[in-house]
Amino acid sequence: MHEYSIVQSLLDACEENAKANDATKVTKVVVKIGVMSGVEPELLKTAFDTFKEHTMCESAEFIINIQPIVVLCKSCLVESTLQKLEFCCPACESLDLNILDGEEMYLMQLELDSPV
Repeated sequence: MHEYSIVQSLLDACEENAKANDATKVTKVVVKIGVMSGVEPELLKTAFDTFKEHTMCESAEFIINIQPIVVLCKSCLVESTLQKLEFCCPACESLDLNILDGEEMYLMQLELDSPV
């Protein structure tokens, strides 16, 4: 399960950002996971909850936003969000598509607690 190595990298990035901003802890972590990223959201949440102990993220709320697949049709130039994993343009049914979003995982937001 590569979710465990992803969580370790995520925790490292959170701690790095917290230290760079003189924070004492991370209170919220928001990630965006594309449906085609290969990351299983439930496994990621379980891994985060397991490995956050004894880190600056120990009490952090973990929020996952699922990103659907967004494509641009090269034939009709319509940008669409695919409702299914069927790679054809909803407007013209062309198969000639560019994927614009939905393949990656991003750290979108951190909330930090800093001393006053």
